[in-house]
Amino acid sequence: MDATTTYATRALYFGKSLLSSLQRLDRFGRTVKLVKGSRRARNWARAAERKGDLLRAAMDELPEGVVLLDPDGRYIHWNRSYAEIYARSADLFRIGVRMVDTLREGVARGDYPEAFGREAEWVEERMRRLANPGQRHEQQLANGRWIMIDERRLPNDCTIGLRIDITEMKAREDSFRLLFESNPIPMFVLDEKTHRIVAVNDATIAHYGYPGDALKGMSFEDIAASGQVSFDAPEKPDMHFRADGAKIDVLIYWRKFVYEGKAAVLVAAVDTTERNRAEARIAFMARHDPLTNLPNRAAFRECLECALSAGAELAVFLVDLDYFKQVNDTLGHSVGDRVLQAASLRLLEAAGHQDVVTRLGGDEFAILRRGCADQESIARYSDGLLQNLYRPFDIDGHTIVIGASVGVACAPRDSHCPEALLRQADLALYASKNAGRGVCSVFEPALDQAARDRAILDSELRCAVARREFVVHYQPIVDLRSGAVRTMEALVRWRHPTRGLVPPGEFIPFAEQSLLISQIGEFVLEQACADAAAWPRDVKVAVNVSPLQFRQSNMFATVARILERTGLAPGRLEIEITESLLMERAEATLATLQALRALGVSISLDDFGTGFSSLTYLRSFPFDKIKIDRAFTQAIGADPASHAIIDTIVALGSRLGMRVTAEGVENATQMRYLADIGCNEGQGYYFSHGRPADELDELLDAGKGRIAA
Repeated sequence: MDATTTYATRALYFGKSLLSSLQRLDRFGRTVKLVKGSRRARNWARAAERKGDLLRAAMDELPEGVVLLDPDGRYIHWNRSYAEIYARSADLFRIGVRMVDTLREGVARGDYPEAFGREAEWVEERMRRLANPGQRHEQQLANGRWIMIDERRLPNDCTIGLRIDITEMKAREDSFRLLFESNPIPMFVLDEKTHRIVAVNDATIAHYGYPGDALKGMSFEDIAASGQVSFDAPEKPDMHFRADGAKIDVLIYWRKFVYEGKAAVLVAAVDTTERNRAEARIAFMARHDPLTNLPNRAAFRECLECALSAGAELAVFLVDLDYFKQVNDTLGHSVGDRVLQAASLRLLEAAGHQDVVTRLGGDEFAILRRGCADQESIARYSDGLLQNLYRPFDIDGHTIVIGASVGVACAPRDSHCPEALLRQADLALYASKNAGRGVCSVFEPALDQAARDRAILDSELRCAVARREFVVHYQPIVDLRSGAVRTMEALVRWRHPTRGLVPPGEFIPFAEQSLLISQIGEFVLEQACADAAAWPRDVKVAVNVSPLQFRQSNMFATVARILERTGLAPGRLEIEITESLLMERAEATLATLQALRALGVSISLDDFGTGFSSLTYLRSFPFDKIKIDRAFTQAIGADPASHAIIDTIVALGSRLGMRVTAEGVENATQMRYLADIGCNEGQGYYFSHGRPADELDELLDAGKGRIAA
């Protein structure tokens, strides 16, 4: 029940009570003397008059205006609020005066702005409403206020009228109408009981695509995709149909209110279609790799936790692409990305439908496979993965062969913990990499111990760098014709506090992995140059530079700075590199080598004959020296194929104007063979093992620079 109805009910109650008293009054409000000369009658009349006065006083306290008219429409009584509401016309109100007369005079004085220009018609309409009471209507006064008029017929044909000031309510309605009609959010007014659409704003028409009044009269269920509507929560997600049949996601906000005197529901429908799509995309991106669309590490972790909590028997396969970095460095990252995408498809093809294939990052993938924990199943499955990845990739006209390495850990055999399983699979993958790549390794406890040993070695090696525990020994490179020492190759040793001298093969690979190689390499280079500055001027020093060290530092600036600091002539320094360096960032590497060459530094190609041994590198850069790998030298006298390779390399070096050095010379037979075919230099235990700088005098003949033996 709204406010005006409450007010009207209350006023009518007082009106009926008043009527029972006022029936004793004449048309001019005077008490009618029904019985004369009777004391009892006089007492009764006085009591009735007191009752009438009490009721009139009570009516004056009502905030609503109340008026009582006789059957002819003449004023019988009105309260104080009525006189205040019609203050401009209050001087016209008198008992017995007809309302129509006061209206005409008030219209003439401008008390009723609605009547302007249609005065007679307005008065006629007003009197028709008075003659047929029961329908509320509104009236605007000259002071700008709005009044609600509610008039009812009484049993004796008198009329009681109620006047309620609704100015504030009209202002709220105007504000509501303004907010409703101009709101950019689609809004509906629904009948509370039937859910029929009573009103919509312009935003609804535009957004839903229905013609102007087409929505009015429709049920709200007609546009709901579910066909059902309930207002059981203050906000609720839903799906609606547009006029063209398209579905949109909406978030419904609602509240009950009174609209045009009836119970209604105000509904705001916020279109969340694009927001939901964006949120779904964000959620997808949070759990998937953007390049391959495979689940990412976080998603893999969730799947693994779920499988382990269910007690499933499973295997975790970590797959790392071999030589992928070379693809990026030589062909560019765009081609590398295409390879990753193609590799992900290959893994999906090889994996089962229930397997979870993910990209952990970089060139590393992970696969979760249930029910695969025995060695035979693991071997068969991993073999399929490796074969699929070993097949050449055809990317933008490039035929690319990379292959992969695989590490496996199983649950529950190895662990029930997701983090432990991933760590164990990673240890197995590390073992595959060390085994030469292209293989699968399964975790075993020994790998865990090896990892702990590597952790200890890492800590000790970092301390060794800080404490400068490294020393440099030198091994001579001898001219095979004259026996003269042409060069001393610097060989680093680690003076370990408890293990003594540790050879480079035991810590250099780890130093490369732990990124300490640059610091160690720079120390060796500076120490070697400083020592060589004290040798005879015709003896050079050779320093092997790791590919990782070459990439991590500005090699040219480092060499130039050390030469200047130590005072060694650039022509007495020889930098040894391997072919693997040329395969990565070839253009930048060649530019640095050419700058070093221009400075006067000699460049040697170490371990030639192993690895890729591409003749393209010999054509791309004029090396000063080629070094034959020790594996071929040690096969002299036992392997004819090695003889042929050595002969070819020596002949090639001679034709290209490059000196050739054979590594690993350990006996006279090897030395004589190499000298006979024209090999320029030899290096190995036959001449000397590596020695510290203070023992080199034994190797150098001060006058001729010949080997002392």
